[in-house]
Amino acid sequence: MSASMTAVAAVTVVLVHGAFADGSSWSKVVSRLQGKGIEVIAVQNPLTSLADDVTATRRAIAAAPGPVVLVGHSWAGAVITQAGDDPKVKALVYVAAFAPDAGMSVGDLGKGKPPSPGIQNAVVSPDGFMTISKKGFIANFAQDLPEAEAAVLAVSQGPTAVRVFDDKLTVAAWRLKPTWYVVARQDRMIDPDGERAMAHAMNATITELDASHAVLLSRPDEVTAVIGDAIAASSAK
Repeated sequence: MSASMTAVAAVTVVLVHGAFADGSSWSKVVSRLQGKGIEVIAVQNPLTSLADDVTATRRAIAAAPGPVVLVGHSWAGAVITQAGDDPKVKALVYVAAFAPDAGMSVGDLGKGKPPSPGIQNAVVSPDGFMTISKKGFIANFAQDLPEAEAAVLAVSQGPTAVRVFDDKLTVAAWRLKPTWYVVARQDRMIDPDGERAMAHAMNATITELDASHAVLLSRPDEVTAVIGDAIAASSAK
């Protein structure tokens, strides 16, 4: 193995899933990274609070044997923004993800704006956990996946505490670390223009894909390539 490949192999990619999902949402990206000999950890977020999800992510970072590229989808953009100040984290990758600044919540990013089509299909349980209806999931979360695949995602989604969207961050790791961003142009969960605005505010390296919010599943090759760019940049330092 060459010195450059050894450096790349030494990096662990920590993948953090978003709301209404679980760690298996990264399955196609995981298999591609593993095929390149890259160590991967997929976090299982409890989706109960920002603090709880950050704790789960920090546990994964601590388990990594060396430097980390930290990747977040959707809600997990907030999680990696808070957890990414760990010195082991060398780069951040946002995949159709929220990127609040310190002192902000995800809810603050949407104030004054109408709810996205996907959130309009949300159902809240009596104890305050939100899910997306099967019909809404197929139409607005993963509309570019085969319907049968989207239906499986819908019934295996992680119920998400409504309170998480009001939890405020105390750190904005994207101010400290090099950052990449994948904009999903057909996103119906997060406004694509909002994604672009967040990416530009972070001075991220931006890739735009014609894909739904489930871009990590519908365009796994391209998402993996962006993660690979972040790995290569981190390994070159």
